[in-house]
Order: sequence, then structure tokens, then C-alpha cells
Amino acid sequence: MGEKTEYEEGDKAPNPGMYTEVGEARSFHTEISNPQHIKMEKGDTFPETTNKNRKWKKVEKARVH
Repeated sequence: MGEKTEYEEGDKAPNPGMYTEVGEARSFHTEISNPQHIKMEKGDTFPETTNKNRKWKKVEKARVH
């Protein structure tokens, strides 16, 4: 069983690192303008996103091909 890769407001960060907002669609064709970027430590609580349909994702996992 793998680790969760998308997080919502109130979830706890599983690992330290940079996280960014990703769009509601899970397609690499969908891009969002000016996504928030945050630095998190393990156990920090994810803040609210700019749009209720967005999620947080670790930067290295959010890259597109």
C-alpha cells in the first residue's frame, strides 16, 4: 500500500518538503495559474487552498511530463 500523494486542508504533512497546489482534474493537461507553494515540516497542517477544488501535492510528485 502506497503513501497518499494529494492532501487537503487540515491533513498533516507526512514528510518535510515543498508542496504546491494542483488542479481539481488529475490530468497533466490541466494547469493552474499562480499556484501557492509552501514549505512544510513533518506533521505540519496543510492550510486552505486558493480554490476549494484544489489539493496539495509534494513538488517533485507534481511535475508533468
